[in-house]
Amino acid sequence: MSAPDAVKIGIVSISDRASAGVYADQGLPALQDWLSRALLNPIHFEPRLIADEQSTISQTLVELVDAGCSLVLTTGGTGPALRDVTPEATLAVADKEMPGFGEQMRQISLKFVPTAILSRQVAVIRGSSLIINLPGQPKAIAQTLEGLKDPQGQQLVNGIFAAVPYCIDLIGGPYLETDSAVCQAFRPKSAIRTPQA
Repeated sequence: MSAPDAVKIGIVSISDRASAGVYADQGLPALQDWLSRALLNPIHFEPRLIADEQSTISQTLVELVDAGCSLVLTTGGTGPALRDVTPEATLAVADKEMPGFGEQMRQISLKFVPTAILSRQVAVIRGSSLIINLPGQPKAIAQTLEGLKDPQGQQLVNGIFAAVPYCIDLIGGPYLETDSAVCQAFRPKSAIRTPQA
């Protein structure tokens, strides 16, 4: 079998206090841990820890896309507070908005907390990169990416990552392969790459 495509992924934690060293950032380790378990591809991470400044967030997203990141995941800054500007910064650099991602994240989070309706995560395409805003808490990051499973491990609600590999196929990115024990990627049969001997 041929080796999976290498992929470059931008991970961005957005927090005034963590970026100032007031407390340790939990977002970047959570993103890197989940992606390392979920993907079979060799991954080169481009991590960034930045403050809740709209211009800085937009600039960081553009830099990561320009650096060749096929996927950029952000965490933090998606609530209703005055300093929460991640969605605005993300939409400002978008070529296309992908509203289904935010809708599904809120649906998953509502299974756990009624305040999920306060979250404003968005997902967009810029060039041939997919940018997704994730929740700020490590547990919520895993829940929204992975979805909900019953005690036997059967999928009850799909996480958003099930749709990410095919989305990246459609915008010209690398072929992402997932570990089905963590996250089963969905592709139409015509888009599934047959293993090479």
